[in-house]
Amino acid sequence: MGYTDVPARLGESALPDGRLLGWAEWGPSDGAPVLLCPGAATSRWLGFGAGVVEALGVRLVSVDRPGLGVSTPAPGRSFSDFAGDMRQLCVQRDLGQPVVVGNSQGAPFALACAAEGVASALAVVSGADEVARPEFASVLDVDLRGLVERTACDPAGAEEFFAGFTADAMWDMVMTGSPGCDLAVYQDPDFAAGYRRALGEGFAQGAAGYARDTVLAMGRWPFALDEIAVPADIWYGEQDTSHSPDNGVLLAARVPGARHHVVSGIGGALLWTHAEPILTRLLERAVTHR
Repeated sequence: MGYTDVPARLGESALPDGRLLGWAEWGPSDGAPVLLCPGAATSRWLGFGAGVVEALGVRLVSVDRPGLGVSTPAPGRSFSDFAGDMRQLCVQRDLGQPVVVGNSQGAPFALACAAEGVASALAVVSGADEVARPEFASVLDVDLRGLVERTACDPAGAEEFFAGFTADAMWDMVMTGSPGCDLAVYQDPDFAAGYRRALGEGFAQGAAGYARDTVLAMGRWPFALDEIAVPADIWYGEQDTSHSPDNGVLLAARVPGARHHVVSGIGGALLWTHAEPILTRLLERAVTHR
């Protein structure tokens, strides 16, 4: 079984201020809408759940954040700005109040959507945690702690630093920092081709979009997790050493009623190896919430 398919539909939507948002869709066009906030520096091109979205009747929608892929840059944008963009897209694409999946660096953007009422249910999968929280300072490795401190003290300088990244550097960082169980996914020829394409598109306008995402994700999050009022599931692979210092224990405790799942035998590639239980659970939570 493959991990991801090429998109069934690609398009761009114009926002009221004239900016464009690029999106990709998989599954039936009249299926249950699932909005994906993808990981660091990846474009709309990389979905998940090959075959699963069709079987479950899911309309999976992935969106290029501003400055990535084909989406118009929005310098200085905030998490709230992103949630506002998603609210507009939901109206234009007739998504209603979709369930939202946040993967890796897309996690805080998905949480912002939940905090601002855009989502009807939420799944954080291998999510970038709020590493700037004081509770984590003593357990971060030296390099990451240095980046967190730099982002806090000099966000503009940190953003300029992150703007030096490239698609190849991102690929190399993921390949050297992942356990073997994840590399079995990432180095699968079809997945690797899709991932490399998504990274290439993510940096197609330069690295400013990725840099803005990273400064936002690596700083203190401005939204109130304890006010999220929709069902939430927090998923981590047991061997994931890069996304959360505690595999989401503190994150799950901060979101009211969140269910915390730790899956053995996998790390950060969890979204692609366990798409069916993640999506099935998410759809069930959304139905019970309504």
